[in-house]
Amino acid sequence: MVVVVVESPAKAKTINKYLGPDYTVLASYGHVRDLPAKDGSVDPESGFDMKWEVASDSKKHVRAIAEALKSDDTLILAT
Repeated sequence: MVVVVVESPAKAKTINKYLGPDYTVLASYGHVRDLPAKDGSVDPESGFDMKWEVASDSKKHVRAIAEALKSDDTLILAT
């Protein structure tokens, strides 16, 4: 099985109709992670290393994607 992630739930529903039962199409509902709004989220002394965090309103969507990947072996990010 293949998991396809798109941003919009409406797009997920439409794409799912075209791809059929061999695909699981899920919506991320927009951006799922961001840089924290504080000093130190970007470290210029370490090659501009960034410290990302999952947005609190996206955690359930990230969990749903992770759960789907437990039984499926391919991920397509179509965002």
